[in-house]
Amino acid sequence: MILPRIGSLEVCGSWHERFAESPDVLKSTRREHTVVSVLDFEIGGGEFVTVAGPCSVETEAQLMATARHVCCAGARVLRGGAFKPRSSPYSFQGLGLEGLKLLARARQQTGLAVVTEVMSESDVGLVAEYADILQIGSRSMENFSLLEAAARSGKPILLKRGMVATVADFLRSAQCVLENGNPNVILCERGIRTFENSLRNTFDAASIAVLKEVSHLPVIADPSHAAGRRELVPALARIAVAAGADGLIVEVHPDPDTAWSDGEQSLDFAAFDRMMSDLRPWLAARDSAVLYAEEALG
Repeated sequence: MILPRIGSLEVCGSWHERFAESPDVLKSTRREHTVVSVLDFEIGGGEFVTVAGPCSVETEAQLMATARHVCCAGARVLRGGAFKPRSSPYSFQGLGLEGLKLLARARQQTGLAVVTEVMSESDVGLVAEYADILQIGSRSMENFSLLEAAARSGKPILLKRGMVATVADFLRSAQCVLENGNPNVILCERGIRTFENSLRNTFDAASIAVLKEVSHLPVIADPSHAAGRRELVPALARIAVAAGADGLIVEVHPDPDTAWSDGEQSLDFAAFDRMMSDLRPWLAARDSAVLYAEEALG
């Protein structure tokens, strides 16, 4: 199913002039819509894909319990940090290789695909050995050497928008991946830093609409890092659906209050189940709008 466009396909005018440095990322008559295949499903097709899991891989029990639960609730991808970029050198930095092995074990037990962050060029080969999708975090969005190395791995790339990056900056980083021979890029809006400080970041829902208008790449949203508060994550998830996102990436933990990182923005299992249930009418309404648009286009 192809999602309707906000405007006409002829975005070749002002949009292409504005984002001229990212020509391969923009929609064209040759490339209108990219679908990224992962295991036995697709991101950017008709299915709304949920990525869920803990901020950090902590223990086997924690990860396996989370993987089994989010799988039963409808997630298709397990997230979990094996290597953690932390603001403080005294914070938990991740389990490294052992974390990657646990993620692979969770995939074997549940069938979920695995996405985890790669932070260094030297780690790309190792992470690609265990993960189905390589995440480039917000702090690394403009690390072009890392982008090039990750692109050459051949794995799909989940590219998070930098904390102070414009949409044009974001698309230039995606262009770098495509120029290095990897067309399978998933864009992720995760909030940006502004003068507003009531949330961890400002959730730029308008950027989702812009990206869906100008780019052929799939777009997902990260309401966890945007909100920074677990009670606001479901509301921002609904906003992402309304803005046209192809999926979500959310943090889920068996006991967020004891999480080794980002517990304040992590959903427990019951909250995750409620969020997934509450999204159903929003997704149904969007599917109806898609069907109506397709019929109108004839």
